[in-house]
This record gives sequence, C-alpha cells and structure tokens, in this order.
Amino acid sequence: MTIARLLARICIGVFFIGHGTQKLFGWFGGPGLDRAGEGFEQLGLKPGRHHAAAAGTAETAGGAMILTGTATPLAASLLTGVMLTAIDHVHRPKGPWNTDGGYEYNVVMIAALLTLVEAGPGSLSVDRALGDERRGARWSAAALVAGVVGFAGVKELARRQQRAELATPEAVSEHQEPLAA
Repeated sequence: MTIARLLARICIGVFFIGHGTQKLFGWFGGPGLDRAGEGFEQLGLKPGRHHAAAAGTAETAGGAMILTGTATPLAASLLTGVMLTAIDHVHRPKGPWNTDGGYEYNVVMIAALLTLVEAGPGSLSVDRALGDERRGARWSAAALVAGVVGFAGVKELARRQQRAELATPEAVSEHQEPLAA
C-alpha cells in the first residue's frame, strides 16, 4: 500500500505543481500571472492578479507538499479550497461531467486528497520521517473543513469587492435613471 500512496502522491503533486506554475510563471503552456489574473477578473475574483497568485501559490506549494508527504492535511486543505473555488466559479454551471467542462475532475481530486489524509502519506514521506504523520478520519474531516473555510473566505472577499465596486461614484452614476426634462 505504501507504493500505491507514493504513486498517488506523485501524480497528484506533480499535476498540481504544474497547474500552479502555469498560472504563476506561464510554464507548461500556461497563461502566466498577468493573463491568469485577467481570467480571474472575468470570473468575478478581483483583483484578479492577486487571486491568480494566491491560487497558483496554493496549487504549487500544496502540490509540492503532497508530492513529498509534508504536512499532508494542510496541503489537502489548501488544494481543496482551490478546487472548491474552481467548481463554484468555473465548473458548476456546466454540470458534473468533465466532457462538458463540469466539476467531475475537481471532485475526484478532493476525494483523492482526503483519502491520502485519512490513509496517511506513507512510510516514504517527510511526515513519517519526522514522526509527525497526521492521519485518520478526523484529520481528513479537518482538512475538508479547512478547505471549505478557505473557499468561503475567497467567496466572501469576491462578494465584498463586487459590492465595493458598485458603491463607487462612477458605478452609482452609471446605474441611476436619467432625470426627466
């Protein structure tokens, strides 16, 4: 079972690192931070560059942590938060199936991450080498809750930013009815 967990950590970690560095640096055909930021702006996550940097950093760092088996519950919570945000802002309206751009892949990744937390990263991990392997159902539930809290925080920040934009004098004048002559 140690080999299966190691292979899962390698696959999950490498792909998250790749996905994060696409956003941050434009590696592997990615957009880079400026273009990723523009995309985040279009999704209503403003300022887009900050959100793209946060998501890219969480994916890169979380992926590296999963890959090495370091602070596995924390890594899973970071990546779960990013996946939930992606589901909410990108995939949910398209339904569940990946073939339609839906959230199937994101849900499977969350399940895989929480399974790794419950089972533990295995003997070939930094957590085990340091004698600090946090695993089990409670740790998995804690990682899920922390991911949901992170997602909720991002959602609330986006909501506040949208409200602040609507309260600017320019936005108020755009939404007012013209005075009758």
